[in-house]
Amino acid sequence: MPATSPADGTDPLAGLHDDLLAWLPSQRWFPAKGRTVAGLRTVAHATVSLPDELPRVEHAVIAVSFTDAGGSAEERYQLVLGVASSPPGDVEYAVIGRRPNDQGGQDVVYDGLADGRISRLFLALITEGQTRGPLRFVPEPGTEAPIVGPGRPLLGEQSNSSVIYGERAIMKLFRRATAGLNPDLELHRALGRQGSHEVAPLLGAIEGELDGEPMTVAMLQTYAANSADGWSMALTSVRDLLAEADLRPDEVGGDFAGEAHRIGKTVGAVHIELAAALGTRPLDAAGAAEVEEWMLERLERASGVVEGVAEQHDAIAAVYRGVSTAGPSTVQRIHGDLHLGQELRTPTGWLVIDFEGEPSKSLADRVRPDSPMRDVAAMLRSFDYAAFHQLLDWEQSVDGPDPQLERRAQEWAERNRSSFCDGYAEVTGTDPRENPALLRAYELDKAVYEVLYETRNRPGWVSIPLRSMRRLLTDTGAARR
Repeated sequence: MPATSPADGTDPLAGLHDDLLAWLPSQRWFPAKGRTVAGLRTVAHATVSLPDELPRVEHAVIAVSFTDAGGSAEERYQLVLGVASSPPGDVEYAVIGRRPNDQGGQDVVYDGLADGRISRLFLALITEGQTRGPLRFVPEPGTEAPIVGPGRPLLGEQSNSSVIYGERAIMKLFRRATAGLNPDLELHRALGRQGSHEVAPLLGAIEGELDGEPMTVAMLQTYAANSADGWSMALTSVRDLLAEADLRPDEVGGDFAGEAHRIGKTVGAVHIELAAALGTRPLDAAGAAEVEEWMLERLERASGVVEGVAEQHDAIAAVYRGVSTAGPSTVQRIHGDLHLGQELRTPTGWLVIDFEGEPSKSLADRVRPDSPMRDVAAMLRSFDYAAFHQLLDWEQSVDGPDPQLERRAQEWAERNRSSFCDGYAEVTGTDPRENPALLRAYELDKAVYEVLYETRNRPGWVSIPLRSMRRLLTDTGAARR
């Protein structure tokens, strides 16, 4: 596919397209693995470094097009590129390819976030509030960015790329390029205005433009050192329970219920703070119909892909009608993609991270106000996931299902779901279990999303949401626990 530059018709990355197309599928943040790629074009490109600064630093937005029907026809991604005659040895793993330079030779082009000199430059530019080309490096008012050296890449991320500065700050580059203010930055700013203790303080951002609109390039926050994510802690708790022959969840040394209660209080506090910062409005009949429409659209997509969903289509749709009959409710800005992995346990309490919203949704959908019940339901689903993911691994190790282990996993999920709701109600004054029709609809919608996601990405896990989907359809009291 021919590439065009938005400036002068030439593409500064033209000689690198084949290398990029070979490199992208190996990146954890690239979500389109397995799709059929038609080509690549450069949407935007700018040089960030000054002429006397080495290495050369470039920022680019590329568009990757596809021929299959597995998603959108084109997706855009952000790149920070380092360009040098020869990169330092510690970034050889990040080399993308080579391209001709003005001297008749070739430069090596690599993922710039792997180079400590580049991450150190970005931190300095944010601290100084500088502008380089179309990029604005913006310090957060009233804060002071830590003066530390180069950043080190954070390993293990899936949708974005981050670097950590001396255990004191973390900068996240948003890999998906989207015109508009990223909800993660927007909501952290809103929570910061409320003096929230439930999120890591925002220190600054990098902002640019795309399609004539503002675009969030990256954000800088205080780093939550000595923290553990809720997903890992929950899996350890379930593992400890399954290893015991006769003990109940509350008798096992790794009981998680106290932490689940604290997480519930933390999520409740975030909802209160977001409501105070950005407002609420009633969920009227038109709004309820709109929510049902979103749910039904997802149900139709999943039914066309997963037989287990198609077989239950009418029963699921009937549950969704509970949104209209659930009684008075409100909508507001919420997290939108909450789960145990988005919770960090620090020495002083829990923090909520990653407010981007559900990755499969458009920006317009991710910033649309929704019921806090969506976040609550997502957390309840996450407790189910932790229990039955660990059970799945356990069953595979013992060559088959074990009804007793399944009961124990269910006991763990119910205990922690209940503890979460208790904590949430303690802070907000509203017990989610008192509106079972609405909560059940949101839980089931999340389960349908999970079935579709696992079918496309992790088929070995699809039994987890399918099991929960069947439970939600047959046990009308499930949402009360």
